[in-house]
Amino acid sequence: MRWIWIVLDSCGIGAAPDADRYGDEAANTLGHIAQAVGGLRVPHLERLGLGRLVDLGHPADQEVVGCYGKMRERSVGKDTTNGHWEFVGVVLDRPLPVYPHGFPREIIEPFEQAIGRKILGNRPASGTEILKELGEEHVRTGRPIVYTSGDSVFQIAAHEEVIPPEELYHMCEVARGLLRGEHGVGRVIARPFVGQNGRYVRTDRRRDYSLRFGRTVLDELHDAGWPVVGIGKIHDIYGGAGIGEAVHTKDNMDGVDRIVQWGRRLDRGLIYGNLVDFDSLYGHRNDSVGFAGAVEAFDGRMPEILDTLRDEDVLIITADHGCDPTTPGTDHTREWVPLLVWGPGLKTGVDLGARDTFADIGATLAEAFGVPAPQVGTSFWKEVRG
Repeated sequence: MRWIWIVLDSCGIGAAPDADRYGDEAANTLGHIAQAVGGLRVPHLERLGLGRLVDLGHPADQEVVGCYGKMRERSVGKDTTNGHWEFVGVVLDRPLPVYPHGFPREIIEPFEQAIGRKILGNRPASGTEILKELGEEHVRTGRPIVYTSGDSVFQIAAHEEVIPPEELYHMCEVARGLLRGEHGVGRVIARPFVGQNGRYVRTDRRRDYSLRFGRTVLDELHDAGWPVVGIGKIHDIYGGAGIGEAVHTKDNMDGVDRIVQWGRRLDRGLIYGNLVDFDSLYGHRNDSVGFAGAVEAFDGRMPEILDTLRDEDVLIITADHGCDPTTPGTDHTREWVPLLVWGPGLKTGVDLGARDTFADIGATLAEAFGVPAPQVGTSFWKEVRG
């Protein structure tokens, strides 16, 4: 058995039942993007059932061959960390700490002492905007830029010619060691960049340093001898736990390339990928046109992914939250996410309904691969098996 599991980062499909608790009751990432650009043209995703879940801006006239449904998040929050950990059976019932006024001196002072440098920033900011504001001062002084966002993150930006990536990674490890207990943010993120004269560009050497929140289905698969390949930021999100092979990527298209490559070479196990450009390049920058283009570009690569599937294989496509570029602000949005399942040997056109937790994917993985199931989640394996 082999599964290819792809997370389209931020591709939510409408406000979740509790979206009002987060100020997101008007959110609908893919629906609003479709409205903004006069319709999303994604025929392959439509054939899997996406058009049954969200209005794509044109009549849903494609024959549906996939199994389709939608999932709500049970964890508190709407970050990458919450969504991905819930996928594999760990529900976070307490909010991760956020810092709308920056990090306290009890964190910043020992961090500066440990790295031997003062910092710049220490406030919530857009990653691209803070480079415009502080990039020149950073290059001049060598002081790393520390910032956060609406998510539970401690981000460190540094020019690769001022602070080499390996040194930046060490700084992140220092921060990760400090950010525990009440200050246990979900992720510490390295944000290297290059360029000059204010024209700075973040590079693909980003790294995430996550907390561990418990044992997951990935651990069960790995311990049972199933190969688990993490593509994109998957390895980092789980701190490497349960991931046998880590493959970092440059962008969405590189991620698809790697998924296809591993789909051709891996005989058994799980290929688990995250495509982050929808979120980092378009959702957080309120760019509906760019977001739409990225979704359509992914859809254009779908035939290559489908061509790698054998009779017993399963493809699953979902998202971890929304990031509606048409709503005020630039933060993630609390939304339903799509659940699209297809395989040459699976049933077709099965409506999987509205699922109560993202952990239904982990429960289904566990049943399909014959490993211990998580304590949360309901498997839909019997509903889709041919």
